[in-house]
Amino acid sequence: MSDNLTIHWFRQDLRLEDNPSLYYAVLKGSVLPVYILDDRNAADFRMGGANRWWLHHSLESLNRSLQGRLTLLMGDPLEILPALAALTGATKVYWNRCYEPWRINRDTRLKHKLREQGITAESFNGSMLWEPWEVHKSDGTPYKVFTPFYRKGCLSAASPRMPLPLPVKLDCPSPPEESLPLEALGLLPRIRWYRQLEPHWTIGENGALERLAIFLKHGLPGYREGRDFPARPNVSRLSPSLHFGEISPNQAWHGAIAAGSGIDLDHFQSELAWREFSYSLLYHNPGLPEKNLQKSFDRFPWKENPAALMRWQQGLTGYPIVDAGMRELWQTGYMHNRIRMVAGSFLVKNLLLHWHEGESWFRDCLADADLAINSASWQWIAGCGADAAPYFRIFNPVTQGQKFDADGSYTRRYLPELARLPDRYLFSPWEAPVSVLADAGIATGKTYPEPIVDLKSSRRQALEAYALTRNHS
Repeated sequence: MSDNLTIHWFRQDLRLEDNPSLYYAVLKGSVLPVYILDDRNAADFRMGGANRWWLHHSLESLNRSLQGRLTLLMGDPLEILPALAALTGATKVYWNRCYEPWRINRDTRLKHKLREQGITAESFNGSMLWEPWEVHKSDGTPYKVFTPFYRKGCLSAASPRMPLPLPVKLDCPSPPEESLPLEALGLLPRIRWYRQLEPHWTIGENGALERLAIFLKHGLPGYREGRDFPARPNVSRLSPSLHFGEISPNQAWHGAIAAGSGIDLDHFQSELAWREFSYSLLYHNPGLPEKNLQKSFDRFPWKENPAALMRWQQGLTGYPIVDAGMRELWQTGYMHNRIRMVAGSFLVKNLLLHWHEGESWFRDCLADADLAINSASWQWIAGCGADAAPYFRIFNPVTQGQKFDADGSYTRRYLPELARLPDRYLFSPWEAPVSVLADAGIATGKTYPEPIVDLKSSRRQALEAYALTRNHS
């Protein structure tokens, strides 16, 4: 190994371009690129199945970019990295920061341990436009409402840095003998359910950059309005790549500035800022994934109904726009954002099931499952989070479908059993005359289920439960 070797520890920054830690490591000389799968420290927040599937292919892509020089290890970085530095003679260990509470605690201990060994340990911002501690109110406290967070906090802070270029020369030694083959990480499940996800994605840095370019050309124009319609191309589909760091938010932010303007640009930037807000909430509220930010919800009378939960998970609620979203999730590892809100509202308000159930299912099924964003978004839709949607805002799945998928393009794609049902009845099949159902080949309760709950009565129950909670707060 080189006398002047730096270990770059890849985490959620699986790219070569605009990678601050890697960029500055290369300036020091030879670089040993390392990825460590750490399931032990993750504890209750271990990656879900879709996350692990994506990670497998992202590491595969990264290793190709590194010409087979990526070292893969498994275990506790707190033990592995000091030992690896001693083994290779590395004098520096660099990485980009992560913000999950357990990672912050572990990384702080790791820095101390490495420095005790005389090894330089440095971390960088490779995944945020602004650090969570950089955006705050004038009195120094964190924002609890998104709009002022973005308008007053983010936009008045220093502009996000420009993306860094690819390292000019990447000198990487061969991996040590301890390096594992990718298959040894066990990221792919034995049952190959993920085969259905594969046609929908090109995983890795090149795929992310291609998706960004397509979005900036075809999706950013008309984004403000079009992003609400699931059949339109006005979504970036960058969320899995942002989560794993195949692309940086800086690349998306500055790419959008170069390509767009006006309300479409502003709205896309505000969506990137929602990601920042979620991380700020997690940083300042480490209990976000489990504890209601609004404590009055600790008394909310959630129901337990495993059968209803399963029907929601399987897309068999009898409400087509909800079912289409849940099947999109299962078939692609992704769900359109508008439909996430509708499906989430249905779970917590019409079925009165705990938002933990939704958070857990999304964490397992979403390729973009992200602890901060998933937790903040579920608390928002449940009404118990910071800047939460008012509890009385209950999405009506019938009118939402009629408004945002009027011609049924999205719904019919994922519910082929309803393909021949006229638009008039598509989002309320139970209202269709028997003859219309027969002509469409639909046998209610057999080929497509009856509604699992009545919208009016379930809405009333939700509002009564909320009023009871508020009265006792």
